[in-house]
Parts: sequence; C-alpha cells; structure tokens
Amino acid sequence: MNNLKMAALAFAILSLSVMAEEKSAEGKAADEIAKYREMIADGNPAEFDEMRGAEIWKTSAGPKQANLELCNLGKGPGVVKGVYAELPRYFPDTKRVQDLESRLLTCMSSLQGFTEKEIADKAIGNVNRKPAIEALVAYVVGQSKGMPMAVSTRHPKEKEAYEIGRRIFFYRAGPYDFSCATCHGQSNRRIRMQDLPNFTLKKETQLAYTTWPAYRVSQGLFRSFQWRINDCFRQQRFPEPQYASEATVDLTMFLAVNSNGANYDGPGLKR
Repeated sequence: MNNLKMAALAFAILSLSVMAEEKSAEGKAADEIAKYREMIADGNPAEFDEMRGAEIWKTSAGPKQANLELCNLGKGPGVVKGVYAELPRYFPDTKRVQDLESRLLTCMSSLQGFTEKEIADKAIGNVNRKPAIEALVAYVVGQSKGMPMAVSTRHPKEKEAYEIGRRIFFYRAGPYDFSCATCHGQSNRRIRMQDLPNFTLKKETQLAYTTWPAYRVSQGLFRSFQWRINDCFRQQRFPEPQYASEATVDLTMFLAVNSNGANYDGPGLKR
C-alpha cells in the first residue's frame, strides 16, 4: 500500500472515530436533557398564573370599572371553556382574525376602557412586572386543556391569515438572511438544551404548539405565545414586532391550523 492510500485510510479511520465520539456525546446530552425534563415535570408553577388570571377575569378594573365576564372569545360572552383550541379565528365585530392576546386587548379596551396601546406597551412581563394580560392568557388556555385543536379556515379572512402566516414562516430577511424555517425546517436540531421542532411536519408542530403558552423554568416566568414569537424575531435580528400585530397573529394562525387534531396540553413547562 502506497503512502497516499495509507494516509487516506488513516483519515477515514480518524473520521469514523470522531463521528462515533460526537454521536456518543449527543446521546449523553440527550439523556441529560431527558433527566432534566423528568425532574421539572412534577408540578407547573403556571397554575399560580392561572389562578391569578381567574381572579383578574372577574374583578372590575379600568376607567369603566368593569370585569371581563362579558368578553366574547369566540363562543359567546363570558365563555372560556375550549376557546383557545379554536383560536385564532375571525371575529365579525372587529372584522379581522384575532388570536387570544389580540382578542383580550379588544375586550379590555371595549369593556374596561383601557387603550390597547397602554396594555400592549407593558404586555410582556419580567421578574419585576407581571402584566394582567399574561395571567389572563394562562387562565384562558388552561380551560382548553385536553381538548382537540380545531382552528377554522372556513372564512376567507381565516384562509388569508393562514396563507400570509405560511409566507412569513418561509420568508428570509435580516442581517443573517434567516427565516423561521432556518431553525424550524428540519428535524433533530437543538440549540443548547432546547429542541427545535420541525414546523414543516404536522406531528412535530402539534407537539410544540399544543404545549405553549408555557412556564419557562430558566426565567421563572409564565410566557405567552406572543412572547415566543417576539423572541424568535429577536433571535433572527428582525425588528421587534408590535404586540398582537397582524403579522404575529397570521404566523400563529399558520402554526395553529397545522396543529389541528392534537389535544391541547397547555400551559406547558419549558426549560
């Protein structure tokens, strides 16, 4: 065997060795992630946010000193059971497709007298501020737990929202030429300890979407789906979207429709 063949053989053996070590390391990492998730699975602190939201729902507030028990989230005034499993949806009174957060903005402004801007400007909380709307989200989504996702595309505006959301998902832009699909277009990807679901596959979309909104253990905070989308745009280095904007609602519509048929299992518990 000449020197060239010997060098090629040695390189092949070295490559196989490196690949085996990398596979072993990935396996160990996956095992540790599984242990971590099992450890945090007992009890979800989001239950406290749900209880706070239930109290806020029936407590008078705002310039009009009214509660939200007449808020129509799609199944009639005051009904919260099962509404999240059918959102986003078209609402005749606003003549647009709305997700949960944008619909809560409508209710809080029309019933309680708040302006949508004053709520939206402080809608995403932190360790020092826990907005009422986030607690309301936790309360409402909890009332759909175990119910099958059934988001409609019957209305022309719903079809349009889905199609725009699909285009946003695949749209590449920004300083890194990223799209949502850059991170969520392939299976078996992970950033640090966080798996990246492949939203081009129905099963993975269902598993991911139905466990949001969620309590983030690493942050010690309940996070809404609007926050999740906002943070994804931030990581793409896109301009920060306006809270409950049409673009975020359309993107939510795309993911929600693709989750149809799966049972909703939120609020979830995330790393």
